[in-house]
Amino acid sequence: MPAAIIFNLRSGVITLLLNILVTMLAICLLSGTAQAQVVRTWVSGIVGDDTNPCSRVLPCGTFAGAISKTAAGGEIDVIDPGDFGTLTITKAITIDGGGGQIASILVTGTNGIIVNAGPTDVVTLRNLSINGFKFAVNGIQYRAGGGLHIENCNIFGFIQDGINVATSGPAALFVNNTFLTNNLNGVHVAPTAGNLRSMLVQVRAQDNSGSGFLLKPSAGAGAGTVISESSALVNGTGITVNGGKLYLGNSVIIRNNTGVAVAGGTVLSYKTNMIDGNTLDGTPLGGIPSN
Repeated sequence: MPAAIIFNLRSGVITLLLNILVTMLAICLLSGTAQAQVVRTWVSGIVGDDTNPCSRVLPCGTFAGAISKTAAGGEIDVIDPGDFGTLTITKAITIDGGGGQIASILVTGTNGIIVNAGPTDVVTLRNLSINGFKFAVNGIQYRAGGGLHIENCNIFGFIQDGINVATSGPAALFVNNTFLTNNLNGVHVAPTAGNLRSMLVQVRAQDNSGSGFLLKPSAGAGAGTVISESSALVNGTGITVNGGKLYLGNSVIIRNNTGVAVAGGTVLSYKTNMIDGNTLDGTPLGGIPSN
């Protein structure tokens, strides 16, 4: 066979092989991208590894490892008990620790979870135990995002706040069935600008050395907060209002050093509240009539 023909055949084969390799590489890259953007991912404290694809069979080991492989608006679920590490959230996501709060975040020297998401992003944190060991800063810090839902969580042992709200634009905070204990403050609502709407329902703030609930928006920041069916027990101050507007109903504020301290803002206290048994009960009224 002439040398020219052999050369052309070899060139054709090499070209074909290169095309096949390029195609296979593209498929692998697309597969990896799709895998990184699945709607539901999983973590495990026993067999999890962040090099895994975070599937139910091959779960990741940390929330930070799983979130990079979860599509915006997706969900991270927990298979079994473990410490799943601190996390910064920059997109819409749901993190569910599972029934019985088997998911823990053990924190030292920093914040447990930072929410710094987009203006329309909604973040849900559910069934989590966040432990600061009295060495960490804030349990959950809400810096930005359209909405933050905190449900059925235990947040304790932080030198600043169990939940710290420092938003600077339109935002909404919803906390339900959550315990905040042994922090400086249980919930600290302190937007720096913009309007913040917050609703705290069945929130238990206990044994916080500062305030169970502290409302302290910056000048010019709008903050309207509903506290309903909640309790402030054995805190430095049960509720401190330094600004914004508080709607207080169906709540119990007892055995604090000061029950309610009002230094600014507007308070609407409904007659379904129990404010009693504090060293100084104070009053949510501050000269403002109760409804």
